[in-house]
Amino acid sequence: MKTVAAFDRLGEENAFAVLARAAALQASGRDIINLGIGQPDFKTPAHIVEAAVKALRDGQHGYTPANGLQPTREAVVRRTLTTTGVEVSADRVMIMPGGKPTMFAAIIMFGEPGAEILYPDPGFPIYRSMIDYTGATAVPVPIREENGFAFSAEETLSLITDRTRLLIVNSPANPTGGVTPRAEIEKLVAGLEKFPDVAILSDEIYDVMTYDGETHTSLLTFPEIRDRLIVLNGWSKTWAMTGWRMGWSIWPDGLYDNVRKLAVNCWSCVNAPSQFAGIAAIDGPQDEVEAMIASFDRRRRLVTEKLEGVNGVSCILPKGAFYAFANIRDTGWKSKKLASALLEETGVATVGGPDFGTFGEGYIRLSCAASDEDIVAAIGRIDGFLNAA
Repeated sequence: MKTVAAFDRLGEENAFAVLARAAALQASGRDIINLGIGQPDFKTPAHIVEAAVKALRDGQHGYTPANGLQPTREAVVRRTLTTTGVEVSADRVMIMPGGKPTMFAAIIMFGEPGAEILYPDPGFPIYRSMIDYTGATAVPVPIREENGFAFSAEETLSLITDRTRLLIVNSPANPTGGVTPRAEIEKLVAGLEKFPDVAILSDEIYDVMTYDGETHTSLLTFPEIRDRLIVLNGWSKTWAMTGWRMGWSIWPDGLYDNVRKLAVNCWSCVNAPSQFAGIAAIDGPQDEVEAMIASFDRRRRLVTEKLEGVNGVSCILPKGAFYAFANIRDTGWKSKKLASALLEETGVATVGGPDFGTFGEGYIRLSCAASDEDIVAAIGRIDGFLNAA
């Protein structure tokens, strides 16, 4: 049966394909170490789970407003004030079923044939997939290792044309772990004054995961762009709630009703018990979050330290998130072929750099969301494979 051409342009997030293949190999009896999927290896804190259970027992079983429960949106307001120093209105907060719906909504609002949308490359693959779906031209913004995997304001601005409708930025970044310094973000914001019709989508889902004295700079702290800024965030990474499908976004007044109507048409609303869990996550104790981030801090050091001893591999120390983007150019392997061989031959799941964009060739992504023992064992297997190849 023939579908419309737009569906032929949809891509995928290959980390899920790697996860599925790893699970199949494990089910067949193979010993698999998964450094592929981007989710915390910790359980959701118990007080958050209990808040959802209580909501269910209290009868919170019905529809909620399309934009989210008022108390949940107000919790996001409190959290945003704490992390950015900026007070936003609850009437600009959308509670979403995860982070991807915000990408989906923003990109289809601005993407159409003839339009251009700038996105980070390497970057989260759904950016490119959704841009292609809309028929817009996807314009990659190179994210370079020599720049510490931070974006360059000068290079980004040089790619804007009179057809540019939306700019997507992500810091701390997936898949590289790069954190763009505030000074560079200030240059970008200053340069954007020349392009008042370009909207900005700032993916800040890893906002609390920075290391070595680096700090996250939210684009919300720049009032001069708030009238065209969409901020993506959520519960998945910070509180180990990936399976809860809970995200939020902050929208300018001129776009808010559009995304609310899109929610009505697409997903109706976010389930009630998860929203009560979201309130408990924001307002409850953060000690388990802090412990998780401390673990990621230690593990990123362990990953890079072990990788430096692997023949043909180098890896700069990531400054944020929980990924290491290892340079494998000197191994002589293409990235996706190496990632596939590592999974099939050694039982180590990673993701090839090209799954995150053209500029990802020559790299593989390793998740630091695994135990120290698994990290050491996995990199030992990688080393043994490359030495024998």
